[in-house]
Amino acid sequence: MQDLLRDLSRVVLAGRSLDEALGDVTDIASRGIPGAESTSITLIRGEKAFTAAYTGEMSLAADELQYDQGYGPCMDAGRGGVVLRIDDMRTEQRWPDYVSRVVGVGVLSSLSVPLPFQGTSIGALNIYSSQPAAFATPESLDAGSQVAGAIAVAVANADAHARLGEHARNMQLAMQSRAVIEQAKGVLMAQRRVDAEQAFEILREASQRYNRKLRDIAVGIVESAQTR
Repeated sequence: MQDLLRDLSRVVLAGRSLDEALGDVTDIASRGIPGAESTSITLIRGEKAFTAAYTGEMSLAADELQYDQGYGPCMDAGRGGVVLRIDDMRTEQRWPDYVSRVVGVGVLSSLSVPLPFQGTSIGALNIYSSQPAAFATPESLDAGSQVAGAIAVAVANADAHARLGEHARNMQLAMQSRAVIEQAKGVLMAQRRVDAEQAFEILREASQRYNRKLRDIAVGIVESAQTR
């Protein structure tokens, strides 16, 4: 467990895409979780579930069998926020269509651990094995929970960076809008011999009259003045 925690702590999040960080985490999970042969991360966005990262083709195949049917242990764990363990696919009764097909891709046991994020679950860590009862020990669940926590941190980090980037883009657009509005006011002040307040009122009235954004009206005035 100490090796697993050490490796998870070394995953670099800053300056990387979420896909890259999660790819590292699935690699660590496959090496560090007792019984794991192949691992994947299912993320759920609304009604859609998808595999965000995986290590080993077995996990991807098992995930996609569930997405095709719209249910299965990884999706139910992600939606319900519960840990779901299958010790033997050949005798499992809860998902009969899924388990009968997943045996065909080599899976005999699995462990799905929900991903906690802001008081809810956003998906699941999925761990697969070609051996029955591969995750029947407390060590497997403990290690899976540690990895799930690391995934939540990576997702939170990516979410924070996305919000920061969106805020920066909005600020840039606001500054650009302000600049072109000031330019348009200057044009109107020169053309109509009005002060800044009157020029802005002309822009505002035009925006209301033509049901267009103030910035779009300003752009039109500036472009018209530049073509003369």
